[in-house]
Amino acid sequence: MTRTILNVAYPLAPVGPDAVGGAEQVLTHLDAALVRSGHRSIVVACGGSVVSGTLVATPAPDGVLDEVVKRKAWMRHREAIIEALDRWPVDVVHMHGVDFLHYLPPPGVPVLITLHLPIDWYPEGIVRLDRPDTFFHCVSRSQRETCPDGLHLLPEIENGVDVDGLTVRHAKRGFICSLGRICQEKGFHLALDAARQAGVPMVLAGEVFPYADHRQTFESEIIPRLDKYRVYIGPVGFDKKRRLLTAARCLLVPSLAPETSSLVAMEALACGTPVVAFASGALPEIIEQGRTGFIVNGVEEMVEAIYATATLDPEVCRAVARERFSLDRMTTRYLEVYERIASLQVSRSILAETLEPNSVTRHVV
Repeated sequence: MTRTILNVAYPLAPVGPDAVGGAEQVLTHLDAALVRSGHRSIVVACGGSVVSGTLVATPAPDGVLDEVVKRKAWMRHREAIIEALDRWPVDVVHMHGVDFLHYLPPPGVPVLITLHLPIDWYPEGIVRLDRPDTFFHCVSRSQRETCPDGLHLLPEIENGVDVDGLTVRHAKRGFICSLGRICQEKGFHLALDAARQAGVPMVLAGEVFPYADHRQTFESEIIPRLDKYRVYIGPVGFDKKRRLLTAARCLLVPSLAPETSSLVAMEALACGTPVVAFASGALPEIIEQGRTGFIVNGVEEMVEAIYATATLDPEVCRAVARERFSLDRMTTRYLEVYERIASLQVSRSILAETLEPNSVTRHVV
């Protein structure tokens, strides 16, 4: 059966093939998978987004991303969601933003909420949310284990990456790399410290979003650590990221936050590149110690692990990525959940038509 799915992005970050954030990359892949499968895909996202289905664009944010900009973005997202619901017979709304409570649609259509970020980053109100037909899920086992008891969760759906598209061959070179949003919690200043202590070149890639604290981190923590051997190259698209990850000696993921997943770690493994990471959140679930990389504690252990990655087999990394982090595996799970939620809604509608008024039981999930 053909379904109409409305995916709602975080209002301040565009989606598309070159999206930076993990939530935006997952949404991009889901949109493409829906279209390939013959479903109707509607996406509410800010200007500058590129989608396979139909884009309902809200104005792209401009200038420093402060609270005033956020409030305007929430209002425009609310309006765009209502517009989409009025225009199309939406079966499921899928929300991806950490701030989804500010533009959650009114009761009526079922809503799936993916918790892409650490649970402590969401407002406490999500536990008390009593909107009917509202479903939550996590993206990793470790994330689910941190969730409060009052939050009713569907089984987690682990993230996936384009392992086929990432499978290319480039000669390994002597540099190491890190990729991601340039902000304090990603810990890239510690990766630069480890690279300097190890005496190896390093390439740092990623976007500095126009949040005041992100810019401050870049200016005070990153720039002073750069030199002719440790360089920052800015944001990279898919092709350049693939070349960078494939040629690198290893990827460093020095995150200081409890990561719920790590798409870049999965991508590195798909490129045949081992990963050295701190034991933050779900990272130990992704990296197989001594086989596809190393989980370390602190800069000193990271330096030792950089040397040790020379003993790891790139083909083992690729094989593990194909087995565990397939994009098809992720998108198939989501499409199955969409169908289950949409079918549940249809079943309730049929039940309501056969019962007397006010006799239908309301289900709150």
